Amino acid sequence: MKNYIDTAVSRSRTTLSIFVAIMLTGFGSYLAIPVELNPDVEVPIIITTIIHDGISPEDAERLLAKPSELELKSLDGITQISSFSSENAATIITEFDIDFESKTALSDVREAVNRAKARFPANTEEPIMQEVSAAGLPVVQIAIGGEGVPERVLLRVAEELQREIEILPPILEAVMVGNREELLEAEIDPGKLETYGIPNSAIVQTVMNNNRLIPAGQVDTGQGSFAVKVPGLIETAEDLFDLPLASNDLSVLTVADIAEVRRTFKDATRYSFSNGSASISLNVNKRKGANLVESMEQIDQVVERIRPTLPPAVTLSYINNTAPLVLEQNLGLQGNMATAMVLVLIVVIASVGVRSGLIVTLAVPFSFFFAFIIISLLGFTYNFMVIFGLLLGLGMLIDGAIVMVEYADRKMAEGLDSKEAYKKAVDRMFWPIMASTATTLAAFLPIMFWPGVSGQFMSYLPITVFAVLIGSLFYALLFAPTIGALIGQGTAAAKAFAKGGSDDGRIQATGITALYERSLKVAVRLPITVFLLSIVTLVSIVWAYGRYGKGVEFFTGVEPSQTQIQVFARGNYSPDELRDIMLSVQDRIYEVGYFKGIVMQSGTGQQLGGDQQTAPDLIGYIFVEMTDRRDRELNGFEVENRYREAIANLPGARAEVVSIEQGPPVGKEIQIELSGDELEPLFAEAARIRGFMENEMTGLIDIDDTAPVPGIEWEIEVDRARAAMMGASMAEIGTAIQLMTNGVFMGDYRPNDSEEEVDIRIRYPEQYRGIEQMDTIRIATANGPVPISSFVTRVAKPAVSSIQRVDGARVVYVRANPAPGIVASNKLIEIDAWLEENPPPRGVTAVFRGANEEQADSAAFLGRAFLLALALMAILLVTQFNSYYQAVIILSSVLLSTAGVLLGLLTTGQTFSVILTGIGIVALAGIIVNNNIVLIDTFNYLKAKHSDWSLEEIIVQTGVQRLRPVFLTTFTTGFGLLPLAMHVSVDLINAEIEVGGPITSQWVSLASAIVFGLSFATILTLIVTPAMLALPDAARKMLRMKPKHQPLQTSNAAI
Repeated sequence: MKNYIDTAVSRSRTTLSIFVAIMLTGFGSYLAIPVELNPDVEVPIIITTIIHDGISPEDAERLLAKPSELELKSLDGITQISSFSSENAATIITEFDIDFESKTALSDVREAVNRAKARFPANTEEPIMQEVSAAGLPVVQIAIGGEGVPERVLLRVAEELQREIEILPPILEAVMVGNREELLEAEIDPGKLETYGIPNSAIVQTVMNNNRLIPAGQVDTGQGSFAVKVPGLIETAEDLFDLPLASNDLSVLTVADIAEVRRTFKDATRYSFSNGSASISLNVNKRKGANLVESMEQIDQVVERIRPTLPPAVTLSYINNTAPLVLEQNLGLQGNMATAMVLVLIVVIASVGVRSGLIVTLAVPFSFFFAFIIISLLGFTYNFMVIFGLLLGLGMLIDGAIVMVEYADRKMAEGLDSKEAYKKAVDRMFWPIMASTATTLAAFLPIMFWPGVSGQFMSYLPITVFAVLIGSLFYALLFAPTIGALIGQGTAAAKAFAKGGSDDGRIQATGITALYERSLKVAVRLPITVFLLSIVTLVSIVWAYGRYGKGVEFFTGVEPSQTQIQVFARGNYSPDELRDIMLSVQDRIYEVGYFKGIVMQSGTGQQLGGDQQTAPDLIGYIFVEMTDRRDRELNGFEVENRYREAIANLPGARAEVVSIEQGPPVGKEIQIELSGDELEPLFAEAARIRGFMENEMTGLIDIDDTAPVPGIEWEIEVDRARAAMMGASMAEIGTAIQLMTNGVFMGDYRPNDSEEEVDIRIRYPEQYRGIEQMDTIRIATANGPVPISSFVTRVAKPAVSSIQRVDGARVVYVRANPAPGIVASNKLIEIDAWLEENPPPRGVTAVFRGANEEQADSAAFLGRAFLLALALMAILLVTQFNSYYQAVIILSSVLLSTAGVLLGLLTTGQTFSVILTGIGIVALAGIIVNNNIVLIDTFNYLKAKHSDWSLEEIIVQTGVQRLRPVFLTTFTTGFGLLPLAMHVSVDLINAEIEVGGPITSQWVSLASAIVFGLSFATILTLIVTPAMLALPDAARKMLRMKPKHQPLQTSNAAI
């Protein structure tokens, strides 16, 4: 290994130039990487919406969903097909395997649905298809409002802003919410129709026949070719006015004579309010891989450019702007990492002197900048999973540099100059550092193969850790020795070692080291006792955790800065009534306060199937952006609880607070999926389970189910025989009823002042609309006007609001969240036990889904990954030491670190987070194994070099020599993460110290796992590992066998 370090030192300018070039390139990459809150995970889920006006849920299931499902089943790579059939539409959610290419998935689904279209009923609209993204939160919501501003003015402003924003390169779309579609409406007076004897169908036919594009062709005269145009399309409201309906020799009857034509809006089905006033909102979504902060800056420029041109009363405001949130989280965490780096620097300088300390600490920026180059090349975004990886790496990346610098300092103390000392250090420590880095990489390697959406979400983590550790390896083996050889030795290090050295290679322990030496001698003389005590400690901790542990959760709850309230009500409410219910809930939120922006939307939004599906009785959302946490006395969790208390006991409705999810999207924490072929048993079982959860269980909130909402629908029964006798056709009856409700769709036209096509509809005036008018309306027949009630009766029937299917079986979900402070896994055990005693009826199957399913899958995978990581480590260790026993000693330290984590959870009363604590244990395995590798490598080296020493002397000297590097690696890692583990955020960059807050609540599980596990395992490593090295000889003595180690033995074989 001397060759490359000789070259690196002799060509030091080249080496240092490469070092500086990597640092500068890394810094440039850091500035160029797009910033995001969550990883931009491509979820291969395609949502297909098939709209057919007036279709019932049963017919939508039979005529739209089933034909589509049949075609989709033939596609490759599909894991689940869910359908959601409701009034007017069917939504089909096709979920593909995570490895499936999303563009292929979209084209496959489009082809399958196109094949199914042949079996759809006539007048079914073109299916709408869209992909789902995990980073689906809008960048910002822009609310366009103002007191007393006409709706058309707001719409024109919103359309202009939408147009300007959507042409920005980073923006995918700006979805308009709260606007009503425009309409050209002809209100026909039924009295005049009757007077003139014109049937309804005649008007419909007239408008349709006169709104056509007629390609009349070309005329070739021999002297030129001329296009012939027949302008047949309706282009303005006047064109509709002038259409002739009937004529005689004296006059022509036009639409204007019997109808009032006006440009208006469709009847409101949804309302949107922003900060208390009616508004139209733009939900702006960015493209995949676009920089969130830059996107927001460009949106800001557009808004500021448009603002001066607005009418005086119109206001533009941002709601739920995610850019400051992302910046605060990322910069806050960077500030904490800077604090950790400074703490590491202080500890290292205090231990090894200023020069050596600087060499060690340079490993941190170099490894990070090296990682940024890799992240940038891979096209990753700078999101919280990448920061998670950097935070983990911070604890591991200086290990190699510490070991290298510490050994070189020892050699310089023995009299070698800096160049020779670092050459010796590289020669001696090359393989231990390689082995320790390789075992750490082996610990993280299996996580790269994590399946499903959680796997894509988590894949950023091991790749970031890999990049950081490979950077640290380059630094420890190449750049640290080169810089160290050039800088020379620090006086503090020389003095420290000069005091401790002796002529025969033994180190004379002083101070704390002497105390440790005495403890170690006792442990080495009683290895069997130490071994038994270790086993007892391990078993006791595992038993205590199983008995008193707080339970398991999927992902740690993060203190919210924004939240959402969902409101539910059952009944046949009109849109205006729903708006009033939502406004009453909003008033309760106003009374609590603690918000700077609030958006209310009444009328249900988009339905997603499965875990993300909203309950059918959802009537609207309220989005709340809280005030800055520094300006309020309550934390985010407490504000949510205040909102919960305020919205409890709503008359005729219920509401729940829905926290914005962090981590992989999973929906509610407790979800029971009931499946079967018949609807009635499913609904009954859902009601039974929900009743148990509401009435007999405690600690659950937000309990709901997806069983259809009971309601009433009017079925029009036509006596066909009587209708035929009176000369009335079904078409005429249907048209008359449509005219009384939403009107008859005639076609559409595109006016010059609108980008969208505007529907043309004909309907009766408001006083003639409604179901009760059926008794008075008359239709024209060959026998004269006839009352429609002569052959039509209306019957009230129970309505099914929606039917959901998963993989061809009808399903209903019963869902709930645990109350604050309650762990979901404990409640699941309770529900599971109750279902065992009270099983569902035949034909109904119950399965746990949602966070529980993800938690079980993730826990099972992490378990397998942990075992695979141990297997890979074992292979590397056996290769390094050529000894099964020494490999087993090193791997047993992983169990001790895991016990330390469990002890930490018991002490602090925290839950076991599958994602954060689980990953913390894997990271710990890497750190602890590193310490043991260097310890045992030193033992083997001393044993080979000093064959005249007794086994006890070799082990004690090994411990004494390795105490400082082991202490340093442990202390730097633990000290750096200690503030976060104590719920304190120390942000050095922004000069801010905060107790609690979003950063600590997010990372406390990880930080405390590493701090507790590391502290516990390191103490045991320094005592138990050396004692285990003495165990075989002690066992042989006990069995009166000849000890294997004898002084003067020169063999290099390991025990």
